[in-house]
Amino acid sequence: MTLSLPSTLEAVLFAHGEPMGKKQLADVLGIPADMLAAGLRELARTLESRGLALVETDTQVELRTHADATAVLKKLRESELSRDLGKASLETLAIILYQNGATRSDIDWVRGVNSTAALRSLLMRGLIERGEDVTDRRRARYTPTVDALAHLGIGSKEELPRYAELAGALAKERVVQGAVKAETEPEPPAEIEGASQSGTAIPMYDAGYVAPGADGTGTETT
Repeated sequence: MTLSLPSTLEAVLFAHGEPMGKKQLADVLGIPADMLAAGLRELARTLESRGLALVETDTQVELRTHADATAVLKKLRESELSRDLGKASLETLAIILYQNGATRSDIDWVRGVNSTAALRSLLMRGLIERGEDVTDRRRARYTPTVDALAHLGIGSKEELPRYAELAGALAKERVVQGAVKAETEPEPPAEIEGASQSGTAIPMYDAGYVAPGADGTGTETT
């Protein structure tokens, strides 16, 4: 069964998990700008009675939860914040700290899985913040907050276990990532968390990277 254009747009925007440039979206689908605009209008119409909504600017579009769901989603966030950080969020936070900031594609590359849910959890807790990536303004860059350091019981990122070693290993991974993407633009493989694209393990948990009082468990899977 072939999906309609509005359904395909919904799937792509849902999977992307953050604002997406309209030009990039059109390129991904291989359609002209006028067809994209028509598809987005139809998608917005079909979402009118559902729990999701389309948010657009002249250049970007994002799939968000409907404004009328704010109250129930607030309860959900409060429930999530009452739990300790799960393994996926700790691992994602570690990558951001050791790389002194990272994009979602950087994080997905190292972890081998989609990190949208983990990033959302960290943003809600105020442990990271999202800003513009100066090297590519179409992407968001995530950086640690002071609260993240306080959560881990350290005064600076240099106090992290094996900071110089792991920061250096991740820097090398970014070089490999850039070289491979320049040639083929591959999708990150769904491999074991903590394994890099090149197969070199980034032993963040071996380094003893665990938040005070956290056992590393949780319900997160990505």
